[in-house]
Amino acid sequence: MSANNPESWRQTLSPEQFHVCWERGTEQPYSGALLHNRKSGEYLCTCCKQVLFPSSAKFDAGCGWPSFDRAIDGRVHSRDDSSHGMKRIEISCAGCGSHLGHLFPDGPTETGQRYCVNSLSLDFQADEP
Repeated sequence: MSANNPESWRQTLSPEQFHVCWERGTEQPYSGALLHNRKSGEYLCTCCKQVLFPSSAKFDAGCGWPSFDRAIDGRVHSRDDSSHGMKRIEISCAGCGSHLGHLFPDGPTETGQRYCVNSLSLDFQADEP
């Protein structure tokens, strides 16, 4: 499956995941299963399973979506997004092109970045005990 044919993902994703990942949707704030996850591990693209964020990059931004101060180098692409009358930076998986969320320059850590990501666009793989 590829970004060239997003419809092919419809058979493997839930309707909500498809909407977020391939129709550039947004889940309701504070509704995501991974919002309050504090376990050690890695966050993966729900579509292609590429590792995107280490758990050490996650922080609570209080915005209603999982937030990270950095992505693994080369794993997340960004582009200008002027939809909905706003100027934002959309982020997507570099592996398959699925929509993840948005990047904001207001993070509280030394990176100054806040990757605001939909839980529906992520899977989590815990570190081995």
